[in-house]
Amino acid sequence: MNRSMRLSLLPLTLALLAALPACGGTKFEPKGPGVVATKRADGTIDDRTLCDWKGKTDREASETAGPGSVTPNVRRVYQIVGTGDDRHKVLICREIDSNFDGVKDVVRRYNDKGESVSEDADSNYDGRIDTWITFVKGRLAEVRLDTNYDGNPDEWKYYSGGKLSRVTRDTNHDSKPDVWEIYRDGKLERMGVDVDGDEHVDRWDHDNELRRRFEDAERKKDDEAAATAAKKAADAKETSDKENGTDAAAPSPVETSKRKQAPKKK
Repeated sequence: MNRSMRLSLLPLTLALLAALPACGGTKFEPKGPGVVATKRADGTIDDRTLCDWKGKTDREASETAGPGSVTPNVRRVYQIVGTGDDRHKVLICREIDSNFDGVKDVVRRYNDKGESVSEDADSNYDGRIDTWITFVKGRLAEVRLDTNYDGNPDEWKYYSGGKLSRVTRDTNHDSKPDVWEIYRDGKLERMGVDVDGDEHVDRWDHDNELRRRFEDAERKKDDEAAATAAKKAADAKETSDKENGTDAAAPSPVETSKRKQAPKKK
């Protein structure tokens, strides 16, 4: 698995782990560079919260300890909606301290339907967000990555139907895309490269074997669709003939009359 793939999977994996119940066991030591939680003057800890909830009377936060943590490292923020008997809480934000250093480094936000809207993550624990994930109707739609940790995304991944469809990369970090990857069924089909820096593809590299398999599969689908259409047409004609009282195998009335009038052979 390459580095960019590991980065793109990290925040999703961390979120899934945090959703599991705490089970005790091995205690994991903090990892990453020296960003640590700080203590305020009043003695409380500044964990660099990523959810917006402090000072808001219509929001409520709760904290739990995720797998491997002996102290709370997962915070869920709820929106209080409704009044009286209809008053209830809706999860709108969840943040995680995934490396147990006291600093929140993954945050996921939700809409009022409980669907994921976005997720941000600090994958190298340097205190700066470097992974941005967007969801559409709760499904993964786009992932932006800052692979050189300069604060700007340089890799964009787009998904369709939950599968990777294309990737754009800025490999020389000049803020312009220079590599385009096209995927089919989640597999790389072709890659375009901008050689002269004009933001246009100068060369396409194809996976010819993969393309041949896809073309064969598409041809097979077309042949099957044509055969199905032909069968439906034949069935429809047979049904129509029966409803009209005709039989394609039987002679027509004109042919029967001609046969009766024809002289018999001696």
